[in-house]
Amino acid sequence: MLKYIVISVSLILLTLGYSSLLLLAGDVPTIESNAKAIADGGVNLDTVWVLIAAVLVMFMQPGFALLEAGFTRAKNSCNILMKNLMDFSLGSIIYWIMGFGVMFGAGNLFFGTSGFFLNDTGSTFDSLSWSTVPLECKYLFQLVFCATAATIVSGAMAERTKFISYLIYSVIISAIIYPVSGHWIWGGGWLAEIGMWDFAGSTVVHSVGGWLALTGAIILGPRLGKYAPDGTPKPIPGHSMPLAALGVFILWFGWFGFNPGSTMGAITDIAHIAVTTNIAAAAAAISAMITAWILFKKPDASMSFNGVVAGLVAITCPCAFVSIGSALLIGLVAGILVVLSVVFIDRVLHIDDPVGAISAHGVCGAWGTFSLGLFAQDIFSPGTTGDGLFFGGGLKLLGAQALGIISVFAWCMITGFILFFVIKKLVGLRVTKQEELRGLDIDEHGMEAYADFQIFTTQ
Repeated sequence: MLKYIVISVSLILLTLGYSSLLLLAGDVPTIESNAKAIADGGVNLDTVWVLIAAVLVMFMQPGFALLEAGFTRAKNSCNILMKNLMDFSLGSIIYWIMGFGVMFGAGNLFFGTSGFFLNDTGSTFDSLSWSTVPLECKYLFQLVFCATAATIVSGAMAERTKFISYLIYSVIISAIIYPVSGHWIWGGGWLAEIGMWDFAGSTVVHSVGGWLALTGAIILGPRLGKYAPDGTPKPIPGHSMPLAALGVFILWFGWFGFNPGSTMGAITDIAHIAVTTNIAAAAAAISAMITAWILFKKPDASMSFNGVVAGLVAITCPCAFVSIGSALLIGLVAGILVVLSVVFIDRVLHIDDPVGAISAHGVCGAWGTFSLGLFAQDIFSPGTTGDGLFFGGGLKLLGAQALGIISVFAWCMITGFILFFVIKKLVGLRVTKQEELRGLDIDEHGMEAYADFQIFTTQ
């Protein structure tokens, strides 16, 4: 018993002694100091979450690379991988030098004119002041979005584009095209002023990439042998569905950083956003499979893979503002749209898009942005979008969304045609017939993706 009394008294004396030292040091906890510690801890947690989300989105780059490589022929795989690598590498530097400032720096309603090299005077990046994380953290998170927009185009222009020409395109989209339209919506620009919303980038990121892919595919023309003289499309199968499937699952995984991470803070809303994101992707995969089954009499794997991407792209804009049930409907429509769009672009417009990027990102990005005007509910993020048309909100939000879709489409089509036309005149855009037949891996990069492999077939 005496032993326990001695231990208790010793602990009390140690506690009193420690408290006296704190008092002498002036570090006695107060309401104010506790509040500051909690706030600092919150900022630290926000920073960790945003960095994790940024890494998840960066991991989408190999997802795109594998999806595009799988959907194209083996002789062009190295070229696909190199384009995705350079999109991120060039974008990291160009977006730091110029793109981030154009997109989020103080300026006017059309583009930022300050903040280059991340120079901040204190109010330069007020458009991002709603997030408490450090500026470098904001840059890194926005950079991976920029790289995503850039890399979408590589799939639609696959198997026939000069590598040097693609590098020039990658620099320009990261420096100007993507940041300008991004400023309109996320940087305090004119579309934000009229009430357009795009939570994580159905239009800001995906439609920009999709519409630029459309311009590039049009100017390039189809791959050799893609269309018969009467215009009938001929299938050019990709070389690896397993690679494509792995790419899709990586993209699905990375999207849990793409959408929930766009809170740029560790708040409870990330759980709801993650669920709406997942539900939309799953629903779109199912509806794409069923649509393809009806049209082609088989549950086409490539269409189902693109259905996942279509659902993810569509829910990216409204993920924080709609219910789980609404996300399900948005995904179901996206899955149907992507199949019909791929067929229409290929068979009617005769535009050769080897991976379906125009449909999955451009068309479904527009649908996702428009769907916000239909399904938004103020209860999920009070004081932001308000209610959409289907929930008594009228046409105001829907009109703002529609104007944003049209404006970004026009911006991308005009700048895209100008960019690719100039590149075509300066250095050429398309490889020669002989290079295309041999494959871009050998002629552009001097190597093969599958060296020493031989494929044998039995009669």
